[in-house]
Amino acid sequence: MKTYKPKTPSLRQRTIVPYRTLLSGDKPKKSLLMNVNAKSGRNNRGIITVRHQGGGAKKRYRIVDFMQTKLNIPGIIKTIEYDPYRSAFISLVSYKDGEYRYILTAKDIKIGDTVLTGMDIPLTAGNRLPLAKLPIGYFVHNVETRPNGGGKLARSAGTYLEVLGTTNGMTDLKMPSREVRRVPSMCFATIGQLSNIDYNLINIGKAGRSRWLGIRPTVRGSAMNPVDHPYGGGEGAQPRGTKRPKTVYGKVTGGHKTRRPKKWSNKLILKRRPTVR
Repeated sequence: MKTYKPKTPSLRQRTIVPYRTLLSGDKPKKSLLMNVNAKSGRNNRGIITVRHQGGGAKKRYRIVDFMQTKLNIPGIIKTIEYDPYRSAFISLVSYKDGEYRYILTAKDIKIGDTVLTGMDIPLTAGNRLPLAKLPIGYFVHNVETRPNGGGKLARSAGTYLEVLGTTNGMTDLKMPSREVRRVPSMCFATIGQLSNIDYNLINIGKAGRSRWLGIRPTVRGSAMNPVDHPYGGGEGAQPRGTKRPKTVYGKVTGGHKTRRPKKWSNKLILKRRPTVR
């Protein structure tokens, strides 16, 4: 992590990832870029459904290949780049057939390394193969939940899943939250921990930098008026005044389960994550 001399109040606590030493510095490939209109947390009717979003610097979306369907075609890592839409780094891969694609970068990947997708390939970081081919204890990322569905699990910086074993065509995986989840053993996964492992140590440092990232302010409920929040009103600092914690809409949140009781994947969760640390 990079720290700064405390020349200003914001620099005193600011910490960043030293991207210059970790990235290759190449410009993104134009054919793999696309424009995505900023929605600022609004739905198709213009109603805010996700709060505290809006503004921020303009950015272009990198088309990342989460499926990596080019079986047994070796690809060479050409660049390691920053992606404004995700916390992990991405790499430009040049395949032997001449095609270029972006993939998520594993922790130990370097420029010039070769990556493969297949059934019987070496068990090295960056290679992608079915979970049934992986020994117990291996770390994986970008894991599918259904065969040919594309990677869905463990896609953010520094994350990984641990393979606990395979029985009867299903593989048990330990999540970062310590939840144990079962997925079909023919689902593909990439070996290794994801890059940018120091991402969780970043300190924004000042409010303005949050605005550059498209994050709008979060106002405390106790600082509002009674009409605006269940915690609002009163002279000076006041206690909550309600029996249970609530959202701005009055919905009880403390200890309230939000997962749908009939969600299709409930039967695949062998052990729920601990709720008290």
